[in-house]
Amino acid sequence: METIIHKADTRGYADHGWLKASHSFSFANWYDKDRLNFGALRVLNDDVLAPKMGFGTHPHKNMEIITIPLEGVLKHKDSMGNTWESVLPGEVQVMSAGTGVEHSEINGSQEESLSLFQIWVIPNKENVAPRYEQKTFDVVNRKNKLQMLVTSIDEDHDGSLKIHQDAKLSRLDLDENKMFSYDLKSEHYGVYVMVINGAIEIENTLLNTRDAIGISQTESFTMKAHTNTSVLIIEVPMRF
Repeated sequence: METIIHKADTRGYADHGWLKASHSFSFANWYDKDRLNFGALRVLNDDVLAPKMGFGTHPHKNMEIITIPLEGVLKHKDSMGNTWESVLPGEVQVMSAGTGVEHSEINGSQEESLSLFQIWVIPNKENVAPRYEQKTFDVVNRKNKLQMLVTSIDEDHDGSLKIHQDAKLSRLDLDENKMFSYDLKSEHYGVYVMVINGAIEIENTLLNTRDAIGISQTESFTMKAHTNTSVLIIEVPMRF
């Protein structure tokens, strides 16, 4: 088994006033040669947007983009015809950029900040037709059990959103002192675990809010919650 530890305070950070962004991997003006990606996981940004502010229209191509609002309301508009769709906490949004798409994202609230994760996964098929999905996931269905959010478009899994990569994104809420064993698809895959909030022990390492661990070259690992804890789990191929 191999592990890498990314403590919250080692992430890249940018304060643009209207946007406060923490980067788990090299992004924009923050570059770390040792943190370019984790397998097919290229970006995990932890963003907080001020009220009424956001990202103007900008392009993407050949990237699978997953957005998970944590607090507030996200408004999304794109060149595929989606006009200021609301994406709320409890929902997940997926956009396959493929041959090219333009979109805008803003904080839809006049008063409250918007907190979200934006995740980029390198696709296993390029130049596909752009596509968009969003879905609500009930918090009850991840209490002490794995809730699958995103899987491969080639995998027959009901209820999850789809991307063009053999990857899985899940959430898990563990009660204090609960344990959970996670099984990887094979030793050729790796798992990146981000602690959304709480404290959890994974492979004898204590991780607190916004700490993360990457685990590879193993078939399984175990987690134990030290408090009530919520985690985001991203499994990706390490070679792609």
